[in-house]
Amino acid sequence: MSELRFSLADVAGVRLAVSPVNETVMSVWALADPVRYPVHLPWIDRARVILRRPEVAARVRPLMELTWRGCPLPDFLTPAARPNVEIAEQLDQLAATPPAVVVQDLLANTPRQPLSPFGRALLTDPRGLLPQLVDAVRVWYDEAIAADWPRIRALLDADVAYRAAQLAGSGAGRFFEQLHPSLRWLDDRVLADDPFERDFDLRGRGLTLHPTVFTDQRVLWNVLEESPPAAVYPVRAVGTLWEVTTRPPGDPLARLIGPGRATLLHLLGTASTTTDLARLAGMSAGNVSQHLAALHAAGLVSRSRQGRHVRYRQTEAAGVLLRASGVADPTG
Repeated sequence: MSELRFSLADVAGVRLAVSPVNETVMSVWALADPVRYPVHLPWIDRARVILRRPEVAARVRPLMELTWRGCPLPDFLTPAARPNVEIAEQLDQLAATPPAVVVQDLLANTPRQPLSPFGRALLTDPRGLLPQLVDAVRVWYDEAIAADWPRIRALLDADVAYRAAQLAGSGAGRFFEQLHPSLRWLDDRVLADDPFERDFDLRGRGLTLHPTVFTDQRVLWNVLEESPPAAVYPVRAVGTLWEVTTRPPGDPLARLIGPGRATLLHLLGTASTTTDLARLAGMSAGNVSQHLAALHAAGLVSRSRQGRHVRYRQTEAAGVLLRASGVADPTG
């Protein structure tokens, strides 16, 4: 059982954010134990091919050694993120970790599992070897995560929006109990039914919560109380992450209005938000918004507000265009 004690300032300081570094680091768990992460098999198959390239394997070895087989992660390697942070900023933050913090965080994990050879070397020379670890994270992101990041980020962003609405609508106590079945709010604290035995007083620092696609069972807290308070929790709807949405073969509509807009128009047989479309189409939310603006201006998409969300749908004109192009609406 873990316990986190909140002051009024901590309740007010609960934040939700997406962390590119966390996803990059924790992805190694899925790679190391595919049986536990069957939902990620499409990505795992591609990542294994990447890791077989000698030039990649050599550069990412420090990261693999610190994270392989579900090793407890040192707190500095999964830093609390601010909203809308990008990978480059987080890598700079990681590179700026004081050597004393690197040593402290590594030692905090040794009672649970011995350090790997690179972990032992990093413990001895944190200033000299930390750049190798930062480079390993950067290379693994570039090679194994970046191509899928728009799809992953869309799912994570959708979860953040959903959880933020829960927090605003139901308050902190109910919010934490909805966040994960293992959590319970009692008086001024969160109780977690887990084996970690954390006992933290947040001391007015708040708590940053990160949804992640690469943990499947529990909420994971930072190891040390003195670290910036943060936790990761399993994202909603992870089973949809690798669904492939394609345009019908030979779709003439794509030649007329472009492949991105054609893809969205086919998806809009049912009302969807920008975030939903970004996830399904594997595009960034910004690209989806630009395409939707053009489709709306052309009278092919309607939009309506439902609570906090704006939903888009094909218009009758779009249906005529789809039928005229020789491709039936797949949702109808």
